Amino acid sequence: MKTRPSGFGIEELPRIVRGEGSYLFDAAGKRYLDGSGGPAVFCLGHAHPEVNAAITQQLQKIAYAYRYLFTSSALESLTETVLRLCGGSFQDIVFTGSGSEAVESALKIALQHFAARGLMNKRHFIARRRSWHGNTLGALSISDFAQRRRAFEGSLLDVTFVSAANAYRMPGGVSGMDLAGHLAAELENTILSLGPECVAAFVFEPIVGAAGGVIPAPDGYVQAIQAVCRKYDVLLIADEVMCGAGRSGTWRALEHENVVPDIMSIAKGLAGGYIPLGATLVTARVAAPIHSEHGAFMTGHTFTGHTAACAAGLAVQHIVQRDRLLDRVRSVGAAFQESIRHTLSRFDEVGDVRGRGFFIGIELVRDRRTKAPFPAERALSFDVGTRAFADGLVCYPCSGNVDGTAGDTLIIAPPYNASDGELEEIVTKLAGAVDSALSAA
Repeated sequence: MKTRPSGFGIEELPRIVRGEGSYLFDAAGKRYLDGSGGPAVFCLGHAHPEVNAAITQQLQKIAYAYRYLFTSSALESLTETVLRLCGGSFQDIVFTGSGSEAVESALKIALQHFAARGLMNKRHFIARRRSWHGNTLGALSISDFAQRRRAFEGSLLDVTFVSAANAYRMPGGVSGMDLAGHLAAELENTILSLGPECVAAFVFEPIVGAAGGVIPAPDGYVQAIQAVCRKYDVLLIADEVMCGAGRSGTWRALEHENVVPDIMSIAKGLAGGYIPLGATLVTARVAAPIHSEHGAFMTGHTFTGHTAACAAGLAVQHIVQRDRLLDRVRSVGAAFQESIRHTLSRFDEVGDVRGRGFFIGIELVRDRRTKAPFPAERALSFDVGTRAFADGLVCYPCSGNVDGTAGDTLIIAPPYNASDGELEEIVTKLAGAVDSALSAA
């Protein structure tokens, strides 16, 4: 039976049969190098024997026990591990089955916090243009990704959007030195126009993933928006589903800015794709009135704290720490990014190469000087992605980063334990795919 074309433009999906480290193999025997970790998920690659063994051992004992009846060693150990990896910044964790659920729980916890304080008017959320937070209706509501929202308009939450924080595409009349201050002032004016008594939280990605093509926060930005939020009793929610859990070289992406948000969502790298797992982390300041008035968080699902999923996450995090893989991501990531930048510099259509650690974005433009994007109908990023895939490289093409329709980016996010040779192969095959696509333009 033929599969329908994928969102990445692949006409007929090959049937996957096995994985081994950074490589995947289909039923025809073709090998693919996972240069993007799927959608930045597979931080340890595929079929890691220790992770598989930990999952198997857990399944042989008990797969899952309902969270309202039982706790488990896997759940308790993972909770302790994650709180420690966050440096003691958070008090509570709600485990989820996905990043979307983790973001949804973050929104609900923010609302519950103000309800517990008797501030029932604080219901409104502010998010940023060109952001992506997930596929549930709540998470989709705070996402500015036109293609993914269109079919659901009319049933989404009423959310206010402020400008994207993109140093490559700055607002007119704003210089790089003024960007953080300009965006913080915009957020403050937006809160004031809505009424601080109505605004619950501001939600943002510290490093924008799919919606922008890996856009790190500009210098000083996070500190500035945190100050604005504190001034008006607005919670700061950081969505680290894609950029967190070590992807950018530190366990929390916001460690780069030395900022702790009020609520944080994580997912992809937490269990590395072995079993679906996400989490919402909450500071003591936010949790205290909830525990005092309601006794517990009013969020979560049947499979919250799934025992085998927690065992998978615990194994993944143990290996990442034991093998000092975040040290590798930090030390090798800059050189890897520079290798991509240098190799692609011969193409005038490569406008920007950016990112942190093993989270790298490439923006393709029609004119490097003006940064004008290619027409949306050209679908250049997906053309590059399908050509790379045909050559045995998995990358992550994205579109619409400029105006919701036009704008082409590619994301490279290899496993943290990818070898030097595998990183070189990514660069070589990526360059070949870009060359091939541009030559066909």
